[in-house]
Amino acid sequence: MELAVERRDFLLGAAGAAAALGLTGCRGTEEVPLLTFDVEAAPPGTPKILIAGGGFRSRFIGYMAALTGKDRPRLCYLPTAAADRPSSIERWYAYCEVLDVEAHHQESFISSYRMDRSWEEVFLSMDGIVVSGGNTLNQQAIWRAQGIDEVLREAWNRGIILGGASAGSLCWFEEGTTDSRPKELTKVECLGFIPGSHSPHYDGEEERRPAYHRLIADGTLKPGWACDNDAGIYFEGTEPVRFVATREDAGVYYVDLVDGQVVETPYETQLIT
Repeated sequence: MELAVERRDFLLGAAGAAAALGLTGCRGTEEVPLLTFDVEAAPPGTPKILIAGGGFRSRFIGYMAALTGKDRPRLCYLPTAAADRPSSIERWYAYCEVLDVEAHHQESFISSYRMDRSWEEVFLSMDGIVVSGGNTLNQQAIWRAQGIDEVLREAWNRGIILGGASAGSLCWFEEGTTDSRPKELTKVECLGFIPGSHSPHYDGEEERRPAYHRLIADGTLKPGWACDNDAGIYFEGTEPVRFVATREDAGVYYVDLVDGQVVETPYETQLIT
C-alpha cells in the first residue's frame, strides 16, 4: 500500500470495524466531542517514546498526539507485527476518529509499483509513529531486511515521537519477553533505543510475570521495565519521565536482580483522562 493512506480512505471501513468491535465514540455516523489532553511537550528535537503494556487505544494515541506539541499532528500506524492485517488498520482509524489528528498508515508488505516514496520520505514526514502489536520476532526481521529499523532510529533522533503497545512497546528496548515462537515465552532482541529489557501484558497474560522474573533471575534478560495492560511509560531520550495509565489499577514496575533475588519496584501512575 502506498504511503500515507489517510483517514478518509478508510473512514467507512473504520466505522464498520468500530461497530463490529463494539468501539464507542467513533464519528462515522454522528459528531462526538474530540478527546483533548493538556500535556507540556518537550523541546523540538527531543527523542521521545510512549509505550503501554497493552491497550494503545484512543486515549494513549491522543496523549501521544499532545506530546508532539503540534495542533493537528500527522500520526502514522505501522502494522508490521500484525502482518498488515486490514482489521488492525481499520481499528487504528476507528481509534483516531475521536482525535484531532491526521491519521495515516504504512504497510510493510509492499510492491515497488504501488509505493512511490521511500521509507525515509514516509516516516520522516510524520510527527508520530505508532507500532502495532503482533509478532515481534517477525517485525524485527522485516524491519531489518527493509531498512525500516534505521529510519525509525533517525525519526527518534529527530524528535518524532514513537510508541505502541505489546510488540509496539517491546520493539524499542534492547530485549524482552515474546510469544513469537512456539510453545513458550522466550527472549527477543530488538532495536535497543531504550537500554535494558521489557515485558508487556504484565497483568494480562498469566505467564508474563513469572517468565520475566525467571529470565532475569537466570541472566537471560537484563533488568528492565514491565507494564500492565493499560499502563505505560513516557521516555525522553532513554530516561522515563512519566508513568501513565488509562485505568486506576494498571501498574508499571522496574524489575531488577539484587543479591541474587528478583526485586519488583512499582511506580505510581498518572491517569490519562
